[in-house]
Amino acid sequence: MDQKRLKFVDRPFLLSLAAILVMGMVIQVSASSGISSDPYYFIKKQLVMVAIGLVGIIVIVRYDYLELKSISFLLYGLSVLMLVVVLLFGEEVRGTTGWISIGPLPPLQPAEFTKVLLVLAFADFLQRRRQDLNNLAGMLPCFAFMGVPFVLIMLQPDLGTALVYIAITFIMMYVAGANQRILLFIFFGALALIGLVLFLHFQFDMWIPLKDYQLKRLIVFIDPYNDGMGGRDAGWNTIQSLVAIGSGGFSGQGLFQGSQVQLNFLPEHHTDFIYAVIGEELGFIGAGLVLLLFGLLLTRAVYIAYTSRELYGALLVTGISAMWLFHIFENIGMCIGIMPVTGIPLPFISYGGSSMLTNLLAVALILSVNVRGKKIVF
Repeated sequence: MDQKRLKFVDRPFLLSLAAILVMGMVIQVSASSGISSDPYYFIKKQLVMVAIGLVGIIVIVRYDYLELKSISFLLYGLSVLMLVVVLLFGEEVRGTTGWISIGPLPPLQPAEFTKVLLVLAFADFLQRRRQDLNNLAGMLPCFAFMGVPFVLIMLQPDLGTALVYIAITFIMMYVAGANQRILLFIFFGALALIGLVLFLHFQFDMWIPLKDYQLKRLIVFIDPYNDGMGGRDAGWNTIQSLVAIGSGGFSGQGLFQGSQVQLNFLPEHHTDFIYAVIGEELGFIGAGLVLLLFGLLLTRAVYIAYTSRELYGALLVTGISAMWLFHIFENIGMCIGIMPVTGIPLPFISYGGSSMLTNLLAVALILSVNVRGKKIVF
């Protein structure tokens, strides 16, 4: 890569990412220390994934992201194939058939990788159709394009990832210039349809592609104690998360000192509920700092999209930003009780090899867009 391009690297973006990664590693040590006989088991695996991801960044950023446009439909086909394969041969973990093992490698979650692959493919698809997005007929192929992987994800079923696909679709279409009124009509129409489907399910036992525990999670986030067992069933995770965050106060109980975490009252505290660990052990200060760092990261990503020299790059960064934004909003929301529990990880902080690799490869694509021009296109 031309060394002159390095002057375009967005330093605030990189600094905020580095700070989030460091903070994530520190809190991960505390969160996972009491889960395994080896207190450093999870952090060592996480560090390996970070190292692989950083190498991936160095390799990917050297190439022009525009070269990926020529294989966009291949990437789309690969995404669909991965989701079909995991449905047929995947392993069930916590009620979701979303994991697959390849030889001695740790189990991988293909749905995580498909998020970025679909963003790459959808960005090219939207750019080609940008003149046809003023009416419903022109927009329907876009929803069909993302609808196929959405259906495959719901068959696992993985509600959290399916919701991420929806966020990516609507935000990317908005940036591509789709008719805003039609987008709003479809969005609120879909919400009404979901409400009708849930009503028909509970009143007439109509089949829906969700398991009972997932339905309970959707319902009890409004009142976690109303789970039929006084908060000891589907509402347990939310209640324990709220207790953890509330007990952290302003400055927190200190690393390795959080009672909900260290005594394992809070389930999945090294993955889904990692933000509750931050709230309990680092308090309002630590939890607020995480929000500020994510805010800076997303703000700079949006700036990189805005200053992209052409629409494909802008859509690519926008799709990744939408993915991160929904992950952050949903994960933190479920930890503080304002969103249902869906099992979505907090980017760069929650334990998970597939998630970490996906997010770091997404960073590489953003940097590739960042170092190749500043011309405003929208």
